[in-house]
Amino acid sequence: MAGQREVTTAILDAAIQAGDEIELSSLLGRFPYPEQLPDIYQDTGYQSGNSTESNAREIIRHRHCFDSWQDYAAFRTGLSDRNSRSVCFEAAVEAIVHGNPDILLGLLAAFPELVHMRSPRNHHATLLNYVGANGFEFWRQRTPYNAVKIAQLLLEAGAEVDAWGDMYRGTSTLGLVATSVHPVVTGIQQDLMDVLIRHGADPNHAVAPDYTEGMLVLACIHNGRYEPIHYLAKHGARIDFEGACALGDFPKAQELFANASSEKRAMGLIWSCQYDHRQVSAFLLDQGIPVNIYISGTTPLLAAAFEGQLQMVKFLLERGADLEMTNDYGGTALGQTLWCLSYHRKPAHMEIMELLIAHGAVVQQNWQASINELRKQVRP
Repeated sequence: MAGQREVTTAILDAAIQAGDEIELSSLLGRFPYPEQLPDIYQDTGYQSGNSTESNAREIIRHRHCFDSWQDYAAFRTGLSDRNSRSVCFEAAVEAIVHGNPDILLGLLAAFPELVHMRSPRNHHATLLNYVGANGFEFWRQRTPYNAVKIAQLLLEAGAEVDAWGDMYRGTSTLGLVATSVHPVVTGIQQDLMDVLIRHGADPNHAVAPDYTEGMLVLACIHNGRYEPIHYLAKHGARIDFEGACALGDFPKAQELFANASSEKRAMGLIWSCQYDHRQVSAFLLDQGIPVNIYISGTTPLLAAAFEGQLQMVKFLLERGADLEMTNDYGGTALGQTLWCLSYHRKPAHMEIMELLIAHGAVVQQNWQASINELRKQVRP
């Protein structure tokens, strides 16, 4: 079933990327109910009461980041003129995401104004913004291994380093790079941030004021990107109490505790547990924050177990952490750990599984076979 779903998604994606509403309409005829579609199409405006053609157009315009089908159709028509700036801009974007500096250089030499142009899509990204894998246009979510060279090329051609796109209510390329998984997977996130900061990127002008309070470190941790926060703090990114706890900056956390809101204090405990900052965690618990506080879909124990923090899990169990509290998906610490062993595995997750079981975590009947199989995998 999973394999069939993946094939179906690939076929649907191909029709969407091509903007082929006829092919997509035909494919959608196989899914009379929205819940039968792969999950990634659930938020695209698909309505079971609409015609397949109407749904196809709605999905295409949504996935191509246009506000209406008419806007997308006009854009598509404009691409028939091979000499138009829109065609050149799209070609430059493709060169960026596929890591083709020679093609990009040729386009910029012929049309220098491209470096200042913005996409007609509703995120209005600049070419430099695309280096950050901007979260839109699914087929362009990639960071090539030579993305640093690409960024350097664009900056030397005059790209504005702090130019914002309209994604996530407004963000710069630095904001995109710092919060995106793609440069992390490629292994060049810090190198990309380096080249941007060397050219003047401001870590305090990277995300919208109403998005994580305008703080890039908070944007990173709220997007699951712990990797760059120490680098960003070192380069002047603003830090509040929550950020100090995520960083494990004990003196800063102590300094800011008195004026932190109850929500900030709770989130501070979550981050300190998730990232194994025991001095901070102990301080917060000693200040009266409950060890079983539930916030943002998790608890301190669940957060620590998720990231495979064995010593923190032990510490929290000693402090009376509840084994059976659940996350926002309904998973207990043990259930979540079993999921992590398949999809988010860290070196200590097997030990955490055994520790939780030894402390009396409820083992649901349908988990035992998986546990037995996992145990076989680690036997000498």
